[in-house]
Amino acid sequence: MKIIGIDPGYAIVGFGVISYNNMSFTTLDYGAIITEANTPFNKRLLHIYNEFSELLKLHKPDAVSIEKLFFTNNQKTGIDVAQARGIILLACEQNNIPCYEYTPLQVKQAVVGYGKAEKAQVMDMTKRLLKLTKVPKPDDTADALAIAICHAHVAPSQLNKQLNERLLGNKW
Repeated sequence: MKIIGIDPGYAIVGFGVISYNNMSFTTLDYGAIITEANTPFNKRLLHIYNEFSELLKLHKPDAVSIEKLFFTNNQKTGIDVAQARGIILLACEQNNIPCYEYTPLQVKQAVVGYGKAEKAQVMDMTKRLLKLTKVPKPDDTADALAIAICHAHVAPSQLNKQLNERLLGNKW
């Protein structure tokens, strides 16, 4: 299964592309889509859309996993990130690629085994699981790879649940 993990933002969108087969990870690509601070916001969104659409065409993933947003202190920043996230969801939908959302707690649980793990622990485990020599920079990129790992660990249970609902009519 090929997965693109996304850490959404409007200044930096981290991405990580992994393959997961037989409980083994292969890192295929990672990086960031960066927009310039002095660029009008609508042009930043267009840049994110165009770059992400190219990533989808290049890698042809089976799934995209993206971090769920939660608002903390700065709601204006959160709204802008939500708009950028919407652009990413739109590109997935236009390319018929399923998109799955995970909270930071779910990502920490899937990568480290503890939902309240520190960021450094998540980054170190991401590096180890993907057999990288160092933690990717910027942090948004490492976060995106962790989000992809989360989906790889969670996807089999989601598929089983969907099959059960279709075949047996059961709701979990």
